[in-house]
Amino acid sequence: MTSTSEKIPVSVLIPAKNEELNLPACLECVSRAAEIFVVDSNSSDRSIEISQERGAKVIQFDFEAEKARFDQEEYQYNLEQQKNPNTSLPKSKLRKKKNWSLDTLPFSHEWVLIVDCDERITEDLWDEIQEVVKNDSYDGYYLNRKVYFLGKWIRYGGKYPDWNLRLFKHKKGRYEDLGIGYIPNTGDNEVHEHVILRDERGNNITQERAGYLKNDMDHIDFRDIYQWLARHNRYSNWEAGLYDKLLNGELKDGIQPNLFGKGPERTRFLRGVWVWLPFKPLLRFILFYFLRLGFLNGSAGYIYARLLSQYEYQIGVKLYELRTFGGKLNVKN
Repeated sequence: MTSTSEKIPVSVLIPAKNEELNLPACLECVSRAAEIFVVDSNSSDRSIEISQERGAKVIQFDFEAEKARFDQEEYQYNLEQQKNPNTSLPKSKLRKKKNWSLDTLPFSHEWVLIVDCDERITEDLWDEIQEVVKNDSYDGYYLNRKVYFLGKWIRYGGKYPDWNLRLFKHKKGRYEDLGIGYIPNTGDNEVHEHVILRDERGNNITQERAGYLKNDMDHIDFRDIYQWLARHNRYSNWEAGLYDKLLNGELKDGIQPNLFGKGPERTRFLRGVWVWLPFKPLLRFILFYFLRLGFLNGSAGYIYARLLSQYEYQIGVKLYELRTFGGKLNVKN
């Protein structure tokens, strides 16, 4: 462990639920941070105990209470708007775990680093973080991520580089609100939303005020395939909602699609094209395994490609269910 005098002035935010297998390694890799928050969702395993033993501050997040708050404020907003269409009452937003934490936690430091339980911050990356938080060149930084699957770094297939804006000044960064937080069975944590940096007036400053770090973080899940499938079952609900918004032209957020952009901008552009293509499960396999050289990942790459194809099929089925039956398996005549 690093001594207190050597701690880096960064507050780490770790969202968690039943992560006893991943938390020890995760907490160990962020021990150089001066402050660590674990935001839990009533874990039934040893997650809370493990976090407290390693000196983290454990905070409980109640998504049902957050939804109740949102419903009440939404009701008040609609009621006021009926009386006065030009009401100045701000429209409420449904916050999931990370945005709630960014709004609520009493951070002791200007910079926050968001780390999932299955991610690892390397020593080289910490050394780089220690230097960049000393200056004011940027308000946030993208971190590149190496994904490991069945013991293999999935270097090929489009999984690398994988840029995520995770280090930023906590007063300026929030996850985008895509308007799909209401979709059932997506969990209480942000899925694939991106962080948007804004100035005091609310203007999007991500493009000009976000930098890119050179060293990578690692994504290594110590759980099993069952957990991978369960997690992507939730993700596919969220993706179906995103596809629906894209098809309806209703997606409004702070990221501008750009084919020649980097990271999220390019991804958002490609999603807008991808959602209209037929035979997406087959295309997902061909794209990952052949066109992006996923076969070079060995047997792990083949299994990963098959699972991504299955994942795309799940998204398609749930999108059809959402658009045809309102998100229900059957509807009464």
